[in-house]
Amino acid sequence: MVRTSVRRSATLALAATLTFGVVAETVPAQAAAPTTSTTVVAAKAQAKKKTRAQRNKAIARPLVKKRGWSNRQYKCLVKLWNRESRWDHKVRNRSSGAYGIPQALPGRKMRSAGKDWRTNPRTQIKWGLRYIKGRYGTPCRALSHSNSRGWY
Repeated sequence: MVRTSVRRSATLALAATLTFGVVAETVPAQAAAPTTSTTVVAAKAQAKKKTRAQRNKAIARPLVKKRGWSNRQYKCLVKLWNRESRWDHKVRNRSSGAYGIPQALPGRKMRSAGKDWRTNPRTQIKWGLRYIKGRYGTPCRALSHSNSRGWY
């Protein structure tokens, strides 16, 4: 009996080799399962950041339009805040202490827009748009100032 089952296994292995080019039993189970590498983890983290930035830009678009600013002004705002914070509402500049999407300095200035200024991108965007309107008039003028001086 033992000899028959060994012969059957050998026959099946030979058939698998001829049909598929490899013997299925020789492939380790671990090799078939996908492995998580640091590259995959980093790519997922990067995708999450992009998603956050995209969400925050989507919040800003109607707020810019509500102020009567054109799509050109929105594009200038995107460039400006890409440079400042990459649209991350949790980012803090370690050297200056500036905080949030508009990089308010100090960050607590944004309290005037809402108690949730540390965690709510809408609150930060509203404050930032008010700041830009009061100081520069438009996002494109703020971007122009930032381009020439390195800050806004």
